[in-house]
Amino acid sequence: MEVTIIADVADGSLHPVTAQLVGAASSIGGVPTILCPGGVGASEASSITGVSKVVSVEGACFGAYDVGAWAEALEPLANGELILSSASPSGRELVASIGAMKGIPVMQDVTEVSEGISITRPIYSGKAIEQATVSPPCAISIRANSFDDPGSEGDAEISTVSQSGDIRISVKEALAKASERLDVSEANIVISGGRGMGDPANFEHLYEISEIVGAAVGASRAAVDTWEEISHSMQVGQTGKTVVPSLYIAVGISGAIQHLAGMRTSKYIVAINKDPDAPIFGVADYGIVATWEEALPVLKSELSNLVSN
Repeated sequence: MEVTIIADVADGSLHPVTAQLVGAASSIGGVPTILCPGGVGASEASSITGVSKVVSVEGACFGAYDVGAWAEALEPLANGELILSSASPSGRELVASIGAMKGIPVMQDVTEVSEGISITRPIYSGKAIEQATVSPPCAISIRANSFDDPGSEGDAEISTVSQSGDIRISVKEALAKASERLDVSEANIVISGGRGMGDPANFEHLYEISEIVGAAVGASRAAVDTWEEISHSMQVGQTGKTVVPSLYIAVGISGAIQHLAGMRTSKYIVAINKDPDAPIFGVADYGIVATWEEALPVLKSELSNLVSN
């Protein structure tokens, strides 16, 4: 079972209850992904034993706590059958808001969870104990100290999704992280466009960027099937070409399974898509929620600066 955990963050650090939420997920055989609001505690979260992936969710909205803004930014990334948060005041608010957005059951203040999903929680100010079973998908907040900390022997992958309105900052951050990961002397780059580019003529923007950095231009199957101008020889995916570049930039590509099969082993993946629900963000190391019109001019400018320096 895929489990999404909303990290509990306070005063710029990860609260210990986050590790206990991983313990709760592991106790029912769950595979947990941790969402870190504002990117707080992402490195620490990746070291928790049993964590499969950490998503650092960045954006201006995380400068101050606002349940509506936080839930709107986190909900598209909370894709697990089970969503867990702490039963802190903010945790209860967040999990309730995300559950309401998804239209799934929400159970608060839980102290025990078992496969099924069976839960136990105190009710009537602790005067009675309720036992119930809820079918996933569902969202649950868990009381602190109800589960054991599984330890810190993990080394989970960390990816970043930027919900920032400032596209230039997002692009700079994506390129900076790519530079940290890659050996520039060995770098090879593929920049691919999807049907989200809107028109085959807009692929010219990808060619302009490719000329700056010596990249190859690819395309999704949806783009190839939709437009005669986009050659089948450009197709990346299960029925096209399999690529393993150092840097793969996906623009306007939703991330269908057959496309992911052809590029997911790239060393570093940057995804640009206006839909925060796009599956491509699930494999991206850095995701930028924006239209190609917003992002590509900035990407072109920043890559030009990198090449000239």
